[in-house]
Amino acid sequence: MIPTRLRTAAPGLGLALLVVSAAPAALAQQASTYAPALPAPLPPIPDAQDVAYPGVIRLNVDATNLAQRIFAVTETIPVARPGPMVLYFPEWLPGNHGPVGPIPQLAGLEITADGQRVEWVRDTLRPFAYHIVVPAGATALEMKLQHLSPTVGAQGRITMTPEMLNIQWEKMLLYPAGHWSRNITVQPTVRFPSGWSFGTALEPETKDGDLQTFKPVDLEVLIDSPVFAGVHYRQIDLDPGGRSPVRANIVADEADNLNATDEQIQILRNLVTQMDRLYGARHFDHYDFLIAMTDKLGGIGLEHHRSSENSVDPAFFTGWAMHLADRDLLSHEMNHSWDGKWRRPADQYVPNFNSPLQNSLLWVYEGQTQYYGQVIAARSGLLTAQQAMDSLALTAATYDTRVGREWRAMQDTTNDPIISQRQAKGWLSWQRDEDYYSEGQLIWLDVDTLIREKTNGRKSLDDFARAFYGVQDGDYAPAPYTFYDVVAALNGVVANDWATFLRSRLDADGPDARAPLDGLARGGWRLTYADTPTDYMKTLYSELKRNDFTYSLGFQTGEGNKIRSVQWNGPAFKAGLAVGMEIVAVGGQASTPDRLAAAVTAAKDPAVPVTLIVKDGDQFKTVVLDYHDGLRYPRLERIPGTPDRLTDILTPRRR
Repeated sequence: MIPTRLRTAAPGLGLALLVVSAAPAALAQQASTYAPALPAPLPPIPDAQDVAYPGVIRLNVDATNLAQRIFAVTETIPVARPGPMVLYFPEWLPGNHGPVGPIPQLAGLEITADGQRVEWVRDTLRPFAYHIVVPAGATALEMKLQHLSPTVGAQGRITMTPEMLNIQWEKMLLYPAGHWSRNITVQPTVRFPSGWSFGTALEPETKDGDLQTFKPVDLEVLIDSPVFAGVHYRQIDLDPGGRSPVRANIVADEADNLNATDEQIQILRNLVTQMDRLYGARHFDHYDFLIAMTDKLGGIGLEHHRSSENSVDPAFFTGWAMHLADRDLLSHEMNHSWDGKWRRPADQYVPNFNSPLQNSLLWVYEGQTQYYGQVIAARSGLLTAQQAMDSLALTAATYDTRVGREWRAMQDTTNDPIISQRQAKGWLSWQRDEDYYSEGQLIWLDVDTLIREKTNGRKSLDDFARAFYGVQDGDYAPAPYTFYDVVAALNGVVANDWATFLRSRLDADGPDARAPLDGLARGGWRLTYADTPTDYMKTLYSELKRNDFTYSLGFQTGEGNKIRSVQWNGPAFKAGLAVGMEIVAVGGQASTPDRLAAAVTAAKDPAVPVTLIVKDGDQFKTVVLDYHDGLRYPRLERIPGTPDRLTDILTPRRR
């Protein structure tokens, strides 16, 4: 049966479908004649114009179907004239850096005008665009659709559970093509489950029971203002009596997860204080951390101008000492309010959410934020200075052995969110993957310590941060920048050939290319290895259920002794091991991480090999690893007689 919609849109399509029964030659001839799936070319999609869209779009979300994880949406779009019109589903999502709008989760789309069905046809080249014809006399389009939250992780990121939900507006609407997002006004309304509370950067307007109406905003602000809601909810004032509200809006799987101590609350308040002392200006009139303490809702860390979405372990507060993986998440995402949202790379300042983004400056947007995310975590107390140094050691070791730089420069990894859409890699050390984050962190440490060296400690990267991000206090409109703006601002702090300095690190590849570790040495520290992990590494890897033999045998295992990474050209690689294999036995005994570590230590005797039995699918094989240098775990070591600039970088600012 031909769907009604296609039968209406393409009455001649039946002939094209009948040719499948013809002989091959006839089929080829018919295909050339009837190749188009539609009876006529679709009208062109209008270019975005910087003009106001007439009227206010009404967007209503019913978020009460918790059992089936279904968001029911109705949307009313005013229209000014009859004729062809294109509606977009958002494709290029800010913070995701790629064309990853989850359009398969949109279902049940029905459009009417004055009660009459309006047929839609998807654009065959740009499938996030829907073509319609507005009937004569119509003043508005009424739309119904559903956003289907994944019910299990294999379907995508879960956005609704029995205890909490995450409304991301870009997943729940269509908007008119032909206009800049900032010129389209939307008024959202949400029906929440009974008794739930919510957090968002949107400003409430009216409330009727569980139905919450928010003040109208432009589409760009709406999509930049998600919602967390839950049955277990707590709001904490993080800037009492401050110049503008800063709040933590927390939802949790269990009510006990909300029990932060006074000391932990003070650390979160220190985070706000240290951000203010770094930048000196705020580009928001209020800021809302949206925090989900959960192992049920899908994980997320996503920046917005006046808020951020943050998923942390349920025991973030209650198991503080044993949970380190999420410690710099809040500082990272808040930093983006200045770096990435207010100061925005010029090639990411696009008209709407279906205009392609370019990512050439993600080593600033994300790399510098990765740097300051860790620095501010240490300055605020989210991490101790020692934990921050131990984390930096892991980063330095990762990129010191990132052999993929032999063929691929770090700059090219800024394309990864587009070309690979953040898929897992089988040979990460060789393929590389979004290295602009943490290798970018090392580059900015390099910049910071060079400024300190050149000015005898009088200036630092903090001076750049204040000059580049900490100006125009109270200005909320995005301020685009280019590579040359970054160079000019650095030269405003201290004169140097910053363009060459940066490009030599961003573009380096080939057999002689090295990781950017000069900042460590200039900071008074060097990367070294010991036969025991740091306390930070032991706690972190216990939390993540990882066992790391990367810098000895050349692999890392996870739960069930399964290999989760293999170092390209390392001992394990040369022995034929790959991700997904399972280590069944070590030296004839059932495999455990401790037995594997003992085998590596014993193999310091050149006559003693490391012998493994490995399961690969339904096959077993014995593998002998030719390695005799013992266990190796990264850490930092002071360079005697040098200035300890790194410790100063991590020290809280007093003014």
